[in-house]
Amino acid sequence: MSYAYRSAQELVALYRTGEATPSEVVEETLRRVEELNPTLHAFLTVTPELARQQAAVADAAYAAARRGGDLEVLPPLLGVPVSVKDLHDVQGVRTTYGSRAFADNIALRSGIPWERLEAAGAVLLGKTNTPEFGLITVTDNDLGLSTGNPWNPERIAGGSSGGAASAVAAGLGPLAHGSDGGGSVRVPAAYCGIVGIKPTQGRVPKATPRDAGMPQLSTEGSLARTVRDAALMLQVMAGFDARDPTSYRGPELDYLAACERTDLSDLRIAWSLDLGFATVESSTRANAERAVAQLKGAGATVEDATPHLPYPFEIFAPIALAGAAANHGELYDADPDLLTKYVRSTVEHGRRMDGASVAQAYADLERFRALMRMFFEEYDLLLTPTVAVPAYPHGERVQEIDGEPAIPFWGATPFTAPFNMTHQPGVSVPSGFSPDGLPTSLQIIARFGEDETAIRAAAAVEEAMPWAEAMPPLAGAAAP
Repeated sequence: MSYAYRSAQELVALYRTGEATPSEVVEETLRRVEELNPTLHAFLTVTPELARQQAAVADAAYAAARRGGDLEVLPPLLGVPVSVKDLHDVQGVRTTYGSRAFADNIALRSGIPWERLEAAGAVLLGKTNTPEFGLITVTDNDLGLSTGNPWNPERIAGGSSGGAASAVAAGLGPLAHGSDGGGSVRVPAAYCGIVGIKPTQGRVPKATPRDAGMPQLSTEGSLARTVRDAALMLQVMAGFDARDPTSYRGPELDYLAACERTDLSDLRIAWSLDLGFATVESSTRANAERAVAQLKGAGATVEDATPHLPYPFEIFAPIALAGAAANHGELYDADPDLLTKYVRSTVEHGRRMDGASVAQAYADLERFRALMRMFFEEYDLLLTPTVAVPAYPHGERVQEIDGEPAIPFWGATPFTAPFNMTHQPGVSVPSGFSPDGLPTSLQIIARFGEDETAIRAAAAVEEAMPWAEAMPPLAGAAAP
């Protein structure tokens, strides 16, 4: 029996009955990582000895619980293989942030999300690949080769949680931690054909909230092959923590229970193909419309409607650029040759931003948020494609889509950053495949604080058109 495409919940069920042990699952997963990572470059650091130690502890805990009849008290992710994005610290493990400047950095303490995952019994497979400091939506850096898409390794996996999404799609663990400052969970989830949840800003506390600019728009999230697994991981990571001044003290939500509420007859949903400014590739559009139809079938009222908003990237860019200059300027001054070309360029552009322009961007951001809140007075959810095109070849930029010009720089990924700006929760779910076999996706956005509503809709789409059994050919050929 191969465990590669078993969900986290299925693995826990097997552990509880004794049909499988965490050590057996971890050994198979490590073999797959060893075989596939040279092609995919999904992991920057693999932690086999730590994983084996944690799996052995989980083996003993399950055996003792079966003897004592108290399986219900075991932590929810005990023995489940998990990966952590390499922007996030794990004590005693190499943490590079995708940068040669930190190539040998060993984290002194763990960030809050991994603290919670570890307490829930997760087994750490390693640290997944990321662009340097998470600054772009493809996973390229100077530490090695670009992360490949399991559906076609010659295509991008997206970013900045590209290693995380590639690993999950390839069957290298059922769960992956990610972070999302402009789409960095949802974009790679979309390109790799899996589920990505970006929760309400602050729902999952961060370890390093001191950074300026884009990190103020970023939150930790979960990637998995099923909505329920992604919801389970979010359930473990979510919750107020005073160490993070941006942490959200909202009501505790039951994300797994939300997955069972797939009758959506109480919801009014807006569907926007382009948010008023984007160009979308034809199969991406057709598959998103098919997924939207499933929500109508689940009882929701769905209307074509687009919020009337200013162009978001004129607001987003000054904040992100100035923040990058503040965060990485000291490294740039010390040794710019250690940084990627795109980080150097970002710092240089950020330093050219004047204070008045940045202050104006923050003022415009508040108006942008107000307009979006007004839109969500009428609608419970807003649906868009997650990305505008399927995964494209490494080294290319999307400048044209189906013969029409794409918007500058953001042409492939126009739909995600606006909802980092508003701090709203969003879920990316698979919607089908392009004619050449690459995944397409649907994005589901809910009101601030109403993460469970987006998860309900995602579960309804999954129920109507399940995708978890689809395996990339490369991943299916790997040794069990």
